[in-house]
Amino acid sequence: MHVDTPQTRCRAGIARGDITPPAGIYHRMWGAAVHDRATGVHRPLTATLLWLAPRDGGRQLGRLVVALDHCILVKDEIGRMQQAVSRAAGIEPQQVHVTLSHTHGAGLMMRSRAEFPGGDLIGPYLDNVGERLVDWAPKAIDSAQPATLVYGTGRCSLAANRDCWDARKKIFVCGLNPAGPSDDTVLVVRVAAESGQPIGTLVNYACHPTTLAWDNTSISPDYIGALRETVEKETGAPCMFLQGASGDLGPREGFVGDHAVADRNGRQLAFAALSALEALPPPGTRYVYQGPVVSGAVIGAWQHEPLKHADLDRQAHWRCEQWTVELPYRSDLPTIEDSARQQVSWQGEEARAREKGDAIRARDCRAKVEQMTRWLARLRELPPGKTFSFPVTLWRLGDAFWVIVPGEHYQALQTTLRGRFPKHPIVVVTLTGDWLPGYVPTAATYGYGIYQESIALVAPGSAEVLQEEITRRAASWLG
Repeated sequence: MHVDTPQTRCRAGIARGDITPPAGIYHRMWGAAVHDRATGVHRPLTATLLWLAPRDGGRQLGRLVVALDHCILVKDEIGRMQQAVSRAAGIEPQQVHVTLSHTHGAGLMMRSRAEFPGGDLIGPYLDNVGERLVDWAPKAIDSAQPATLVYGTGRCSLAANRDCWDARKKIFVCGLNPAGPSDDTVLVVRVAAESGQPIGTLVNYACHPTTLAWDNTSISPDYIGALRETVEKETGAPCMFLQGASGDLGPREGFVGDHAVADRNGRQLAFAALSALEALPPPGTRYVYQGPVVSGAVIGAWQHEPLKHADLDRQAHWRCEQWTVELPYRSDLPTIEDSARQQVSWQGEEARAREKGDAIRARDCRAKVEQMTRWLARLRELPPGKTFSFPVTLWRLGDAFWVIVPGEHYQALQTTLRGRFPKHPIVVVTLTGDWLPGYVPTAATYGYGIYQESIALVAPGSAEVLQEEITRRAASWLG
């Protein structure tokens, strides 16, 4: 006759800073975009740093999560940030986890784009971000204090399935599929001090930040900006957004240029998160039945009671491991030579379209050139061999598991794991450490021409292998 709320007892500290790029920087993220430079700023981009460590103060066991409002950063760029932050904070690089919100409104910040309009600003900007993280990381660690992470779940219909069959054109498109499954889980975490006051909040939700698309020319965190602003206004503490397994999920209303739509999407998620946060009990308690009270009816009375020492000890459990899973490359990967030839061919098609004054054809050809440019970048970064060594990071923090992975994953990763461990909150954090191997779709997705599958680098079955590997490891930890 009691209700337990999952919790983690640890030490926690948080820091926040502004990492908004300057107007005029290279911004083109979308193949269909006709602009190159950012014309302004919709909302600022931020870096939020969360330090978590065991209650006994074991600094060598702590972990620093660095959440950046960016879409894609190459592995070497993230590695430079990890190295710089670890030196400044006096911790090991493997204790630093750089993760991305995946907002497509931030632009494509890659040093390899230096020759594009505004691309000369990318290198200095990224250097500046690294310098700021070096300043903020010690602040997050030095501010750490005894804390409790209290986990809760809400629901939000913002995210919708985006693998859509166009019956008229007989093709799959990346857009709203009203009949497709969509995980509406909003996992929230209140990080509370011993006094009960909030240190920060976490919102873990799976939805591509693609409200704003090719018509948007402004730097933007997409819906995440209004989400944070709304939550922070109510809680008075920093809000960290962690992107879930959103490979096949995007905003129900998206691919627009209207900032008001992005803000509305953000508020929708914020209200769902706030509802779940308001339902959380005080830290260090359970809700216990007190017995009958005779009134007009016989009332069953409940109240919050402090947890016993055994429960508090369990919630202080701390275990963090990383291992690699070998995922085979797909057998039909294009070669660098073929991709380069296609790129040249589409460049010629674009030039001919411009000569004829066909703006639509020129735009489409330019998008094809961009597709080939990205294929070449992926293929050149791909490690040699027949398999991709995929790093999996698993934490057991008290009652909760945290699954931290690179790449973009279908919602099945989180729904499967949460279904297998229903008593334990599972925070699924994607796009951490690297974008490669890119999309990891479910096996049933392959062979239909769906966008995510068409650019996937790993073979069918890779998603299921990862699910099983994580399940086995988590189950073994639970005995």
